[in-house]
Amino acid sequence: MTHSPSGSLPQEAEDFLAANPDIEAIDIVLHDANGIGRGKIIRRHELMGFYTGGRHLPISILGLDICGEDVHETGLIWDQGDGDLRAWPIPGTLKRLHGTTPPRAEVFMCMYTLDGAPMTSDPRHALARQVAAMAAEGMRPAGAFELEFFLLANDRDAQGRVQPARAVLDGRPSAKTEVYSVDHLHGMLPLFSDIYRAAEACGIRAETLISEYAPGQYELTLHYREDVMQAADDLMRLKRIVRLQARQHGMTACFMAKPVEQYAGSGMHFHVSLPDLSGRNLFVETIEGRWNDTIRHALGGLIATMGESMLVFAPHANSWRRFAAQSYAPVSPTWGVNNRSVALRIPAGDIRARRIEHRPAGVDANPYLVAATVLAGIRHGLTQRLDPGPETTGNGYVAAPEAPPIPVDWRSAIAAAEGSAFLKDALGPDMHRTFTAIKAAEQARVARTIADVDYDLYLHTV
Repeated sequence: MTHSPSGSLPQEAEDFLAANPDIEAIDIVLHDANGIGRGKIIRRHELMGFYTGGRHLPISILGLDICGEDVHETGLIWDQGDGDLRAWPIPGTLKRLHGTTPPRAEVFMCMYTLDGAPMTSDPRHALARQVAAMAAEGMRPAGAFELEFFLLANDRDAQGRVQPARAVLDGRPSAKTEVYSVDHLHGMLPLFSDIYRAAEACGIRAETLISEYAPGQYELTLHYREDVMQAADDLMRLKRIVRLQARQHGMTACFMAKPVEQYAGSGMHFHVSLPDLSGRNLFVETIEGRWNDTIRHALGGLIATMGESMLVFAPHANSWRRFAAQSYAPVSPTWGVNNRSVALRIPAGDIRARRIEHRPAGVDANPYLVAATVLAGIRHGLTQRLDPGPETTGNGYVAAPEAPPIPVDWRSAIAAAEGSAFLKDALGPDMHRTFTAIKAAEQARVARTIADVDYDLYLHTV
């Protein structure tokens, strides 16, 4: 076929090449179930062919685990003969990469069958499906993600542990929790200036910069988007920008949920509001503080479905190390107002910007799947008119009201997700099978691996 099912047009590529005559190569990037960017680097002369005819890629690229190994239980490998499908560029995602030598660009792509139907094990299609369902119900969800991450030195300390990167400006080390320290941020300004320039070049409005609650931990916020698909694209692109720019400054950007055992982990909080098709925010209450049924039922749906959805929000073995009391990561499905000890927070601020901050997801999660699952949870609450229960006030870690149970570890989360009719509907049957099969394979890999702690505890003692 020659018509792009993604809606991309050759004119976009023509205009880009004309405006960027120095570009030599382009990264074409498809995001898999783990959010890993997979694809190819093509040369300048190949770009027009990509826009006019797509690019054949093996179906198995969407059935890979975190190590890039085939997961046969996805049904995407030999069940399909590992044949090719066709990837097409996503309109508006062809952007120049900042600071690369020789000059390069990138474009996101999405997978389709050879006859142009969406390939439904592609995470982007899962989110598009929920956005379309909400549009059919008269809603157009808006939102933004927060990006927390660590900047680490490329070498380990004497004990083999990761350590914070030294300041770019003067090489100064710091092993303290420099939370909200502006002076500490100054030492990293050359790097963050490059990150901001790269984001701007890609049309991303990266905003507030914070030194977070652990040595070497930072947070970047993103401008609120009227389209949650754009919000997810922004997050994916910003992660790639931070990783590339950190590497060019001689350090490692780390997006593990919990890289340092004694400090807080990194979240990927998702702020979501619910405008109708005319732009009116359906979460806004008539009298400030008297929550309307729409936001209450949305909260109720998110609480009711959180347990069976936790695998999406905490998809890796390391993800589960982030959840601990007093850690700024939620441990139960609770809601509250201006309260960071709960899972679902209604932030303080202008009533016209009323939104829910969904806090369970770690920065290691796939934002397309997170957003799809959150939107499905909201729809479930609205349809069933679910009550969220009483608001949590004060310390939610010790005074949380009764709430539905959620898994306490990775294995339990996999079992809950596998058996969840809600999650199967939220992601679509194919994406659900692909995602849960990949997670089960990864859990089996971890379970059979002998960790150093086993030798530390048992080698000379049992």
